Amino acid sequence: VQLQASGGGLVQAGGSLRLFCAASGRAFSSYAMGWFRQAPGKEREFVAATTRSGDNTYYTNSVKGRFTISRDNAKNTVYLQMNSLKPEDTAVYYCAANGAPSLYSDYRRYEYWGRGTQVTVSS
Repeated sequence: VQLQASGGGLVQAGGSLRLFCAASGRAFSSYAMGWFRQAPGKEREFVAATTRSGDNTYYTNSVKGRFTISRDNAKNTVYLQMNSLKPEDTAVYYCAANGAPSLYSDYRRYEYWGRGTQVTVSS
């Protein structure tokens, strides 16, 4: 599966952005999907994940209540709605696909990755 993330940009603290990850290739609905981010000089960090159906989701603590992951299997797209953004959310955001039925926060579990999209939150 090929993935392409988009929707990043520059936003003021407290603002919102919606990221998109479009998938092509093999059946999108057979993959659990995750969002990760990487800030300069830092390791790649798990943000959120959703199961193949989208019925279950999983978030890192720092984004709970602010970010929402969702997917539309008919459109081969996964979304990350980001509200109440903070300067510490600034990073390159990546979407990733995992063929297992479980949700993982470990980036090494994900088989396919898209190019990232830059999110910058100004204070």
